[in-house]
Amino acid sequence: MKTTLPLNTSKNVVFVCVENSCRSQIAEGFARLHQRADVIIYSAGSKPSGVINPRAIQFMQEVGSDLTRQGSKSLDEIPDIVYDAVITMGCGDACPFLRGKFREDWGLADPKHLSDDEFRAIRDTIQTRVAALFQQI
Repeated sequence: MKTTLPLNTSKNVVFVCVENSCRSQIAEGFARLHQRADVIIYSAGSKPSGVINPRAIQFMQEVGSDLTRQGSKSLDEIPDIVYDAVITMGCGDACPFLRGKFREDWGLADPKHLSDDEFRAIRDTIQTRVAALFQQI
């Protein structure tokens, strides 16, 4: 069910994992491709690696997203607010907790050690889920 937003109201969406180097970066990249004026997008990690996975950069370039414009961020670098949507990537108890009106864990394997085809499959799953999320908010 799609929610109708009042005028001049923005939604805050955050994608979180531990390192903020792969899955959450891919999700942020797809969210930026689907960017709406009423949605503010963040991603962060509890123990950020400080770099974006080079394969994530490569495989996102294949679908028109430039992750080199993003950065691996800590929780301290994003606003301390109640988010409209908090999406965790499947890192269990290691995933950071952020306050959110809507919370969902996507339960995705970390693709950093997977084959190229498996990595792309995770990327494509994230794309589908981001598009569905944007239909809900």
